[in-house]
Amino acid sequence: MALPTYADPLERAWYYTYLAICTLIFFFLIVPIIVVIPLSFNAEPYFTFTQKMLTLDPTGYSTRWYDLLLTFGMNAPEVSRDSSWWADAWNNANWINAAKNSIIIGFFSTILATVLGTIAALGLSKPEMPGRRLIMAILISPMIVPIIITATGLFFFYSSIGISHWTIFGWKIPYLGVVLAHATLGIPFVIITVTATLVGFDHSLTRAAANLGANPRTTFFKIIMPLILPGVISGGLFAFVTSFDEVVVVLFVGGLDEQTIPRQMWNGIREQISPAILSVATILVIISVLLLATIELLRRRGERLRGITPH
Repeated sequence: MALPTYADPLERAWYYTYLAICTLIFFFLIVPIIVVIPLSFNAEPYFTFTQKMLTLDPTGYSTRWYDLLLTFGMNAPEVSRDSSWWADAWNNANWINAAKNSIIIGFFSTILATVLGTIAALGLSKPEMPGRRLIMAILISPMIVPIIITATGLFFFYSSIGISHWTIFGWKIPYLGVVLAHATLGIPFVIITVTATLVGFDHSLTRAAANLGANPRTTFFKIIMPLILPGVISGGLFAFVTSFDEVVVVLFVGGLDEQTIPRQMWNGIREQISPAILSVATILVIISVLLLATIELLRRRGERLRGITPH
């Protein structure tokens, strides 16, 4: 908000003080993230800026740690990079396998969390539903309760029901425990975003559809779903980010072959301190920024669909 021309000296002083405070807070929050990016190009195996980096010497920068993400764990990383080399990287590189696991787990947990969270939000949006506040508090509790408590509870529950031994037609279901656990963590974000979208929903549209002979299924897919779709997608993106960045639950309920990117980073910190972790962190920051930009675009689209003009 711009400073009005008629502002007195006290208002002007507060305005510039407010800007200074906001700038300091932004600096405090963003610097620890931004500093990771140049460090990921460090030519030396250090987590600090070298003298060459500080003097902007090109020899102080390298992409060796990004290359290590492809070669770490390969059988023959030194051979020429032909199709067999890429096949070796795809099948054996630790970081690539962790990325594949994270994407698979994130995809299925997001689908499950989005479907269940949207259904729950639609039910909770109805004023005649009894115990709405209590049910809402229970459903969003996974994002309020400390994650270590949730992970411990899921570990003992899954152990008691033997979820790791569940099969379909004799085939073991891969990632089942982690997918269900991450869906549990993602559902609250879907419920909150879809519920926020439904706050300004005009229910006269559904009544008009019913008067014109539309059944509930047609009303949902032709009227309700298009209007709440930005909120559903935003909730799904939040659920995916939650799954993609989560490590504590994976440590408790994940198997040895279910290494995700955060778990691989955790193992790298414990077993070998490598700047390759900074390269992964930089990639995750870029992905997070893109997802947040997508969520903001969806939010603005949702406001336009509901006739709300952003200020």
